[in-house]
Amino acid sequence: MQSNPLRIGTRGSALALAQAHETRDRLMAAHGLAEDAFEIVVIKTSGDKIQDRPLSEVGGKGLFTKEIEEALLDGRIDLAVHSSKDMPTVLPDGLALTAFLPREDVRDAFLSPKAKTLTDLPQGAVVGSSSLRRQAMIKRLRPDIDVVMYRGNLQTRLRKLAEGAVDATLLAAAGLRRLGLENEITSLLSEDEFLPAVGQGAICIESREGDQDTLNKLAAIHDQETQTRLDAERAFLAVLDGSCRTPIGGLATLDGETLHFRGIVLKPDGSETHQEEASGPASDAVTIGKTVGENLKTRMGPGFLADH
Repeated sequence: MQSNPLRIGTRGSALALAQAHETRDRLMAAHGLAEDAFEIVVIKTSGDKIQDRPLSEVGGKGLFTKEIEEALLDGRIDLAVHSSKDMPTVLPDGLALTAFLPREDVRDAFLSPKAKTLTDLPQGAVVGSSSLRRQAMIKRLRPDIDVVMYRGNLQTRLRKLAEGAVDATLLAAAGLRRLGLENEITSLLSEDEFLPAVGQGAICIESREGDQDTLNKLAAIHDQETQTRLDAERAFLAVLDGSCRTPIGGLATLDGETLHFRGIVLKPDGSETHQEEASGPASDAVTIGKTVGENLKTRMGPGFLADH
């Protein structure tokens, strides 16, 4: 065992651990290192402890990162592996997102033993989701559906669905695939109809600025295309002050050196929607995301986000 293994911080859910192991395995392959050159450090976050109410009521996205970032800042871990969609747009001083793994499927998956698609669900069906974006989009497509709060890790949500607590649920296709659970997917929702969360399907790695040794190791597994897409999406979210309290979707795609970005903001009940898109050189990713966010803000007017 080497004396100073690279310590990888992660949440303890099966999905978070799968993402941490993928990061470790890529680093092992890139640098020819053995497994004992790494240590996976599981950190329980506030978001994992609070299961009885919506996260938007108790602090939003940062609840899944706060304790992990504290461990990074005080040197207990060397890097942290996160789902990009859990990351706040503002990070603590001294920390940065320093690598992205190649992005998985960005789409939302529909899971139900009772219908093939969201459209096929019977009138008044009950759909479970803890995401305000998904809740608003479901209501926009099917105002008759009863959408209920649905917390818990991926396995808990699958169990509740099997037990009949709800008629259907929506989950990120990427998470199901990473856990080898794609056979649970009933159908996939098209990006056109159901714009994903900013960063959905992308694993990001956070580390200390100036920790050159860790940065050098991460450079070998970094996927620039994913970062370019996420730069646009996170710039868009930052303009709208996106938190768990606002239903927001955004997706950047690359076609050669051209980046196309589309963003959406919804009222929580799905009754009002604003969408905007823009294209430009990939090198202008941040500007494109910001511009779409600013245009949407102007179109919505000052009361839109304040009403809820």
